[in-house]
Amino acid sequence: MAVTLRDVARAAGVSAATASRALSAPDLVAPERRELVRRIARELGYRPNRAARELITGRSGHLCLVVPDLENPFFSAVAKAVQSRARAAGHAVVVADAEEDPRLEAELVAQLGAQADGVLLCSPRMSADDLAAVAADGRPVLLVNREGADLPSVVVDNRDGLRQAARHLHALGHRRVAYAGGPAGSWSDARRRDGLAALDLDLEVLDLGAHAPVFAGGVGAADLAVAGGATAVLTYNDLMALGVLDRLRSRGVRVPEDMSVVGFDDAPVATLVTPSLTTVAVPLARLGRTAVDLLLTPHDGDAPRTVLPVELVVRGTTAPPPRPPETR
Repeated sequence: MAVTLRDVARAAGVSAATASRALSAPDLVAPERRELVRRIARELGYRPNRAARELITGRSGHLCLVVPDLENPFFSAVAKAVQSRARAAGHAVVVADAEEDPRLEAELVAQLGAQADGVLLCSPRMSADDLAAVAADGRPVLLVNREGADLPSVVVDNRDGLRQAARHLHALGHRRVAYAGGPAGSWSDARRRDGLAALDLDLEVLDLGAHAPVFAGGVGAADLAVAGGATAVLTYNDLMALGVLDRLRSRGVRVPEDMSVVGFDDAPVATLVTPSLTTVAVPLARLGRTAVDLLLTPHDGDAPRTVLPVELVVRGTTAPPPRPPETR
């Protein structure tokens, strides 16, 4: 027989109303009593009736997370952290894949957001106007890896990430570096380009344009980098970096002896290739956890904005550039 809230209240020596508040509105209950009720609930194996709770509180106990592409390890890692943090806070998470389509993003928010207590939009591709429309609907919305529409957000320091990578290459002696950007209109890509533009270094940056943030996007970028005479390639993410490495290998271009390669994200695959990938490490788990905390924390006034630091991780794909033949 299922354990009821009354069973928990009786075992804890409190009223059913107090037990309910301890589990659904803990700030309204004294800490000692709250922890007692929660411990008893765990010991008895109590599972709340979500449908009944929604009728009483007007809350579903669900959050909605919309990501551009679940096959991308960046977004799957963030989703895992979001689910873990939300579960600890008593919420389930519905994860939706927008397939890199800004129109589908808006549809998913409209369909799923209406049934959720809050929406997490991770690296949304939609326009600023569409974001403003989402914000105007009145539902709690938080942006992950994007800022805009006066919505609360948590981002990483994209500008500094590219600056760290560029300074590393410059210190190795590189003077002509290619940048393989991400999707056209990507907010984080624009911030990274800002970081490169603001560099005060004797470093020429060859813009390879916008590319799909997948393995195939890196394959095409590699040919452009070689044709442009670059001695190093900075990529929008690690998936593109893997495509660059594969294409260079097939062309007989040695990494890092002939060409250095730097990724972004520090996805698990970064250490599974040979040589292992130099990349900008993003705290993916912390990004997801912080997003849930900000979404569930009421705020007054200006929307909270959190910027998380990134760190360059130097591995085997970067080295000094090849010397000109006459100096060898």
